[in-house]
Amino acid sequence: MVTSAPENPQNPADALPKSWDPSAVEAELYQGWVDAGYFSADPASDKPGYSIVLPPPNVTGSLHMGHALDHTLMDALTRRKRMQGYETLWLPGMDHAGIATQTVVEKQLAADGKAKEDFGRELFIDKVWDWKRESGGTIQGQMRRIGDGVDWSRDRFTMDEGLSRAVQTVFKRMYDDGLIYRAERLVNWSPVLQTAISDIEVKFEEVEGELVSLRYGSLNDDEPHVIVATTRVETMLGDTAVAVHPEDERYKHLVGTTIHHPITERQIPVIADDYVDPTFGTGAVKITPAHDPNDFEMGLRHNLPMPTIMDKAGKIADSGTRFDGMDRFEARVKIREALAEQGRVVAEKRPYLHSVGHSERSGETIEPRLSMQWWVKVETLAKAAGDAVRNGDMVIHPASQEPRWFAWVDNMHDWCISRQLWWGHRIPIWYGPDGQVECFGPDETAPEGWEQDPDVLDTWFSSGLWPFSTMGWPEKTAELEKFYPTSVLVTGYDILFFWVARMMMFGTYVSGDDAIGDAKVPFTDLFLHGLVRDQFGKKMSKSRGNGIDPLDWVDRFGADALRFTLARGANPGSDLAVGEDHAQSSRNFANKLFNATKFALMNGAVVAELPARGDLTDADRWILDRLEQVRADVDEAFEKFEFSKACEALYHFAWDEVCDWYLELAKVQFAEDADRAAHTRAVLGTVLDALLRLLHPVIPFVTETLWKVLTGGESLVVAAWPAASTQTADDDAARRIEDMQKLVTEVRRFRSDQGLKPSQKVAARITEIDAADLAAQVPAVRSLARLTDPAEGFSATASVEVRLSRATVTVELDTSGTIDVAAEIARLRKDLAVAEKELAGTSAKLGNEAFLAKAPAPVVEKITARKQIAEEEIARFTARLAELGQA
Repeated sequence: MVTSAPENPQNPADALPKSWDPSAVEAELYQGWVDAGYFSADPASDKPGYSIVLPPPNVTGSLHMGHALDHTLMDALTRRKRMQGYETLWLPGMDHAGIATQTVVEKQLAADGKAKEDFGRELFIDKVWDWKRESGGTIQGQMRRIGDGVDWSRDRFTMDEGLSRAVQTVFKRMYDDGLIYRAERLVNWSPVLQTAISDIEVKFEEVEGELVSLRYGSLNDDEPHVIVATTRVETMLGDTAVAVHPEDERYKHLVGTTIHHPITERQIPVIADDYVDPTFGTGAVKITPAHDPNDFEMGLRHNLPMPTIMDKAGKIADSGTRFDGMDRFEARVKIREALAEQGRVVAEKRPYLHSVGHSERSGETIEPRLSMQWWVKVETLAKAAGDAVRNGDMVIHPASQEPRWFAWVDNMHDWCISRQLWWGHRIPIWYGPDGQVECFGPDETAPEGWEQDPDVLDTWFSSGLWPFSTMGWPEKTAELEKFYPTSVLVTGYDILFFWVARMMMFGTYVSGDDAIGDAKVPFTDLFLHGLVRDQFGKKMSKSRGNGIDPLDWVDRFGADALRFTLARGANPGSDLAVGEDHAQSSRNFANKLFNATKFALMNGAVVAELPARGDLTDADRWILDRLEQVRADVDEAFEKFEFSKACEALYHFAWDEVCDWYLELAKVQFAEDADRAAHTRAVLGTVLDALLRLLHPVIPFVTETLWKVLTGGESLVVAAWPAASTQTADDDAARRIEDMQKLVTEVRRFRSDQGLKPSQKVAARITEIDAADLAAQVPAVRSLARLTDPAEGFSATASVEVRLSRATVTVELDTSGTIDVAAEIARLRKDLAVAEKELAGTSAKLGNEAFLAKAPAPVVEKITARKQIAEEEIARFTARLAELGQA
């Protein structure tokens, strides 16, 4: 038996503020967690390891809603695993973001009338490091505001000395293995930045252009000629062929001949290729291999010349025409005018909407350009990345994303890894005075007089090593032994190909070396979440003006509200739409939790040993059983990365069952004898203790505040995760509580229909309560439905009949002077209409011979039962209407 806690003049509830104010406690709580070392990982621990590496945000940026979602989910996973007894490592860091960072610093110099060339490479890089030291802490501050439980002692940067060593090491290994080579290939070229850029840094936009049809060959209709259509007239200066489909009868006689180029005066061949679509336009296309990806591939197939007719700045160069020196867009106009003068412009289609790639950083139109670059040969690496998923070494969540993964890695092209920048990892290739080319590793020195390659590596090269370079690779470290491979990678599906694939290729490549050991992959699970969209489902962007600063929500609603909003909407692979209403709802939830716990504390709720099951009420057993079911549901959802399901289960349990029902039932039980009150306080304390633990990974601040006061414990961060109960669920108690809830709800609905105030008490007689097996629930029913015992001479003026699982209970009320007869008639007629519709529907099904022949017996039985209930309700509603003179 649980006894009451001793009288304490200082109620624990007094330790809580009057209301929940996140801004007053969050910063102090977070710093307390850090100072206590709760987030620090110990590789020497005998606990099982669990690790996540933070996808490194660009050092130039700040956290947007996508980052906030990422961080919330990773924090929830690591907090839960820590509570489950794992040694957890959540490793933070930032990416040097080569192009973005160099662009920022160059813009600062430009504001002072300077350029990077005024300083030279070394001094410019020093300036970038200065900027990084001054501005690089923005994101760290934002992470603290959100509540990220990362191990700050292991904060990494992709240009750190240790990570640079990893980059040089893997580059040399791959170079020596023949996986890295130099070749002239087509790349995405930025004329403003004057460098190759990656696919992810190209944003395609719909733009209005003009589709111009041009005549190649003779102007005489009786002599060979071809009409082609293009949106890029200027690239015709680099044309080396005209292509048609092999089966196109219109052009078969021209295939293998040459045709006059209208500007360069060259004769260019007419070739046949299956790539050409004979149904599009005229069925003939001009081929410019050095300035179009598809043309480049065709040029390789047909061994065509590939002259580059634009320089690094996007100006016409070396074309041998009068257009040399013109900007590409100026040349487009001038060349079209020159062709029009010749009578070669057959047609112009304006406007012509088409998709054009633009530089994410500098905004200008990207130029496909033939350029000498460094490349990774990806065939064997991509196959290993694909096989890792096929073999189950790495599992993708949701599985529906697997086809996209295979479509990418099974068809991957060689990767351009060089960038014409100064900021980044310098390519470790040196050139000797006599034409020697050699790669030197981190412990090697190039001979005097040799010059290093001026290019730097693509940012994705160093970030692709992130899961193991951050733990000390290529050295054999305790961190790698304990925490590698990492447990899960959490990221958006939109960078599945760019970053995730790179990490998988590198991770499988280094597998088996001394430092990595048997680890086959860099992470065993990959969780892909969707994009955060605005409340209308639109993609957030600066141009739309619908972006939301996550820190603005932290300021206005609290970090817990931000986190709960994002986690509650996070389903594997699905986008989530959020708006201020969602954040306010989450803030209301935190308030509800705060007020409920404070109420419980004020009424003596304690975390104590529970009494024997037999000494508990139905309500006590019901809420404990519901807690166990919710715990199991939450555990299952977390293991499947179904954060939305976990949050929904906890939200509705906390609000609908604990607050709306059990707390109200507890008030009734508090008023009973001392033992019953003590039992209730113990049950309530137990439920809140477990509920706060279950909610902590997602909303750590309010739960920490409440739990420490409720339990007197050190911190929820290091508290144990709720364990499974050994008790068998009491189905009878659950049935009785469900019936009691239905009875109370129906009486409340009737009272509302009558216009009775919620606080107004009404005398009532309840019949058939014993038959319904609810005798023990009568005090609760009367309290929650605001019903008093009938006095002598009681005369009912209205009644409510509620069909429960074992009997129909009638509540007769004396509403004399309060009942609205018209409202009661309207309610009964509404209920009668519903019952008649149900009777019609079930009767139709049961009267359908085809349905009865195919339907399983349980289905027929269920419909038959529904028909019987409808008939009974119609009789009841009709009788009641007759009593009110509505026969």
